[in-house]
Amino acid sequence: MVKFLWPLAMATLVAPMHAAAQTPGPQAVLTLRAALALAAQANPVLAAARYEAESQDGLVLQASARPNPTLSFERVGRSGAGSEADGEKTWQLSQPLELGGKRAARVAAAERGRDVAGAALEAQRLELHAGVVTAFYDVLVAQERLRLAQDGSELAQRATQAASKRVVAGKVSPVDETKARLAEANVRLEQASAAAALASARQRLAAYWQQPAAGMERPQYAATLAGATGAAGAADFGRAEGDIGVLPEPPSAAAMASWRAQSPALMPARLEAARRKAVSQLELANRAPDLTVSLGSKRMADPSRSQTVVGLSLPLPLFDRNQGNVLAAQRQADKADAELAAAAVRLESELALAIQDLRAARQAIDTLRGDILPAAQQASEAVRKGFEFGKHNFIDVLDAQRTLLQARAQYLSALSDGHRAAAAIERILGHTAPNNEH
Repeated sequence: MVKFLWPLAMATLVAPMHAAAQTPGPQAVLTLRAALALAAQANPVLAAARYEAESQDGLVLQASARPNPTLSFERVGRSGAGSEADGEKTWQLSQPLELGGKRAARVAAAERGRDVAGAALEAQRLELHAGVVTAFYDVLVAQERLRLAQDGSELAQRATQAASKRVVAGKVSPVDETKARLAEANVRLEQASAAAALASARQRLAAYWQQPAAGMERPQYAATLAGATGAAGAADFGRAEGDIGVLPEPPSAAAMASWRAQSPALMPARLEAARRKAVSQLELANRAPDLTVSLGSKRMADPSRSQTVVGLSLPLPLFDRNQGNVLAAQRQADKADAELAAAAVRLESELALAIQDLRAARQAIDTLRGDILPAAQQASEAVRKGFEFGKHNFIDVLDAQRTLLQARAQYLSALSDGHRAAAAIERILGHTAPNNEH
């Protein structure tokens, strides 16, 4: 379907676009910094990861606890009803003593679990950061597309009026006026589609903080939201404001060389492997039986006689030597090592693809800004002026406008792809690009 779009107002195509070019509405704008702050405070997924990390402190505390002693009482026989002599009474206090380094191994395993939860929290924070950045720039792109669609709608109306005047003057065929009106209708459809796309992009962005986190009261959540956006509702911000035309540089060779050791995205798998090894050591320690020491007093039937009771008990590991748990823990440790290797390969592939996409986007943007967009703009202007003086027919105008539209769509797509790739790189490497802090 032929689309007739903005033949007059494309002089700004070669300059970096800013979503802030729109006239501010009555509501405050939403910056990337404010969006990240809202998501960090009110995202329920991040809150769940934070609570999980905090709960591990309790498990470490519990793992360091020693076994409780046991107090027992035993009475044997009676010398007769109503007699002061009530038979033998034995009071005994027993204390299990853990052998084989069980407590130290148990604490080490719990501490490794706490490390895993902390790394998972950091990875979730970076995942959230990347998601918010991507959604924020999607909103900026959608805002720009809608703005251009609105400009194109006005210009399409002017083109239709010009074609109508030329038909009345007998300079062009009425078919050209029909084509102009059809193109104007297509522009209105394009504008409606751009408005729907913007609404969807805004909702996807607001979804990162739309529900209050557990433990945050709604008045507190509303105050946090209002303080960041000046709005009363989660998705009720006037517009997003940011520099869409600037892409970060690809990561340096030094960052690429050390990414495996520093990547927060890989850290949970690495620490999980360490935790599994600690659990394996704990199961090995559990093979040693625990010694129970008992100390008590035995009072005989004669109240004047009593005895001290000392006891030792030690289970004999004849049948159960914890061999099944040891084998399972060792295989789980091997599994964790394999999962770490698989995660490293997957993240390395994702990183390579993201870097390739970022470089391709930067190259496409440079080409579009330097060559394609200026040439398409000049061609559109030349054909439009030629049409006004009768040197070109309306088909030439439509072709020039279609070429300009395609170049513009490529430019916006390249910007969107570039910001998406940059967010993926930040998620893996754990670095935040300077332009994403505005």
